[in-house]
Amino acid sequence: MRVEVMVATWLAVTAVSATGDEALRIAVSPAQSFAPSNLRIRASVAPNAENRSLEIVAESSEFYRRSQISLEGDRAARTNMFEFRGLPGGDYLISAVVTDSRGHRRAIAEQQVRVIPQFGR
Repeated sequence: MRVEVMVATWLAVTAVSATGDEALRIAVSPAQSFAPSNLRIRASVAPNAENRSLEIVAESSEFYRRSQISLEGDRAARTNMFEFRGLPGGDYLISAVVTDSRGHRRAIAEQQVRVIPQFGR
């Protein structure tokens, strides 16, 4: 049910900038790996004076990790890098959310990745 809620939320609040470019994009590498895995997430945020924070979440049925940074509106770096180390096996939903100063979501991006569990452990 949690994934269904996230997908519905994503469809409802995905933001697009005035130029037609995406307000937020993520690229997760590797898309498939063996546990324990280190995931690298590159988040590209379109400059906007309202942007105040960027949150990245890696979530599977048995694991959760979150990281958040502050953004300085339209002066913030366009590209932000994150690394989540030692993720155990599972199917992960990686999500990124940009919020404004009131905590309202401005943009959401998601990507699925798979970490293959080690057998015999």
